[in-house]
Amino acid sequence: MEVAAGDDLAARLAAAAPGDAFCLAPGRYQGPFRIGAGVTLWGPREASLVSTGTGDTVVLTGDGPRLLGLTVDGSGSRYDLQDAAVHVNSAAGALVSGVRVCNALFGIIVEKSRAVDVVGNEVDGSGRAEIGLRGDSIRMWETTDSRIVGNRVTGARDIVIWYSGGNEVRGNEVIGGRYGTHFMYSHGNRVIENRYVGNVVGIFVMYSREITLENNLLAASAGSAGIGLGLKEASDVRAVDNVLVRNNVGLFVDNSPFEPRTTDLILRNAIRLCDIGIEFHASMRGNVFRENSLRGNAVQVRVDGGGDALGNEWEGNDFDDYAGYDLDGDGVGDVPYELRSLSSTLAARHPQLDYFRGSPSLFLVDAASHLLPMVKPTPVLVDPRPVAGRYRKVEDSESGGTRAD
Repeated sequence: MEVAAGDDLAARLAAAAPGDAFCLAPGRYQGPFRIGAGVTLWGPREASLVSTGTGDTVVLTGDGPRLLGLTVDGSGSRYDLQDAAVHVNSAAGALVSGVRVCNALFGIIVEKSRAVDVVGNEVDGSGRAEIGLRGDSIRMWETTDSRIVGNRVTGARDIVIWYSGGNEVRGNEVIGGRYGTHFMYSHGNRVIENRYVGNVVGIFVMYSREITLENNLLAASAGSAGIGLGLKEASDVRAVDNVLVRNNVGLFVDNSPFEPRTTDLILRNAIRLCDIGIEFHASMRGNVFRENSLRGNAVQVRVDGGGDALGNEWEGNDFDDYAGYDLDGDGVGDVPYELRSLSSTLAARHPQLDYFRGSPSLFLVDAASHLLPMVKPTPVLVDPRPVAGRYRKVEDSESGGTRAD
């Protein structure tokens, strides 16, 4: 059914039955709107659903409502009510696809729903300098078996997934926000092939278990709170083949893994050009670090308070400051990699010393620790089978052989 600009769209939607579909002509349509079970509303980007300035602009509910292609402009301004441009509430099988959201407090909220697809949308946040006063771009609350796929988010606050399990976050681009994706009390979720650039934190996993993080880019998380990937009381996390580059802290680990008899696996990640490659909030155990590459970081690994990371498993990692040798040429160092840094140990105990990072004074502290055994620090970590030199076995897609990284 075609709808012209100026028609009473809200009334048509209120009278719609499952299976009805409304195609909007370009123009402005005054909200608010409610899309019920089995109803489809779609149109070009030039068709704008406009907020009245209060409440949600579009609400989807019931089984199978769909919102496609158009623009949703604005929402109310109340944080306590979480006024949103698009609000999927108590729905199953809903689809929000190809929609542009702008000038809204919260972008897309999905709550108490299942099997919802939020796909290929653009969410433009307010870009306010006070980042905490922006609304969330996409928020899932008590939502299961749903997907956030191929969206582009700029200048908003967070993508939040709270109390929600069995969801997938794939192929999104999140730029200039606070948390690229933030999990809390959410289990069995997957985060795959996303790009997080210029956020305060790329991904933060909190009080959650069985989270899979694969092939994500986490870059340019700067400032005192800048973290590429953070784990806090997170268990059975699997972080594989991610790139963490130019972050203040590449990977931050706090009391993880948390649950007894669980392990967090950090495998084949590239941690590059960070102020601190891996930071532990305190000495802890139960993490497995295998085949990761740490290169160009000012500090490879640090433990706050001056503890150590010896309770974790380290094997086959590539450290650019490894000074050992490989006489048999198998690419594995013949002597273990031991991280001992007096300056890092002192800075971990006295964070104010970070001001002198990279200065000649801390360089001389480390030099003295190598020359004078009496001040030699205890090891922070030991990798018995480190990668030797610059050799890494990487498949060459053209020749089918291997090449040096």
